[in-house]
Amino acid sequence: MEQKTVGAQTRRLRTRPSVLSFAAIGGRFEGEGPLREYFDELSEDHFFGEKTWEKGESTMQRRALSRALEKGGLKVSDLDLIFAGDLLNQCVGSSFALRESRIPFYGLYGACSTMGVGACLCSAGMADGLLAMTSSHFCTAERQYRMPVPYGSQRTPTAQWTATGSGCCLLACEGEGPYITHVTTGKIVDKGVTDANNMGAAMAPAACETLATHFC
Repeated sequence: MEQKTVGAQTRRLRTRPSVLSFAAIGGRFEGEGPLREYFDELSEDHFFGEKTWEKGESTMQRRALSRALEKGGLKVSDLDLIFAGDLLNQCVGSSFALRESRIPFYGLYGACSTMGVGACLCSAGMADGLLAMTSSHFCTAERQYRMPVPYGSQRTPTAQWTATGSGCCLLACEGEGPYITHVTTGKIVDKGVTDANNMGAAMAPAACETLATHFC
């Protein structure tokens, strides 16, 4: 039987899930950055046409889903499962984005993990036509973790700027590729960073350790 692990943290997938299509939606500032050309859609409106930032984040996810389905020539009814996550309590951004889809839904409070978990489930033959999606919004994240933007608090020099964007991939057990062959799972690496504004410093050690482990 083929070995399932490569090193301590990487799993070799038994079958190779295929990425059928993908889409990315971004905000105004993302459109001013070096990755502008990689977005399918950019919005000049931080609210995405809604009355609150949280509703805007849900709309951003719906647009990402719609574009990915359009690019893959699929309908929502072609999906078996949805893995989606955001940075808000109870994954409300994802929940309200997907409540009308009527597709079984796993809300993951860990945005990046939707792709890895979804790929593992596809590889195990437990789903075909699976959606992995995530989002973040600068203004909703500020209200969640720090100070609401309208409060006008002074940002510290170490303050991070959470991206306003949503991305999703449609995965299937079979397809023309690209394929997902391995999943490297990170682990908690806590260097004792206590600056609540500097989320990047708190996250960087785990990201570095995961990448180094993967390449090794």
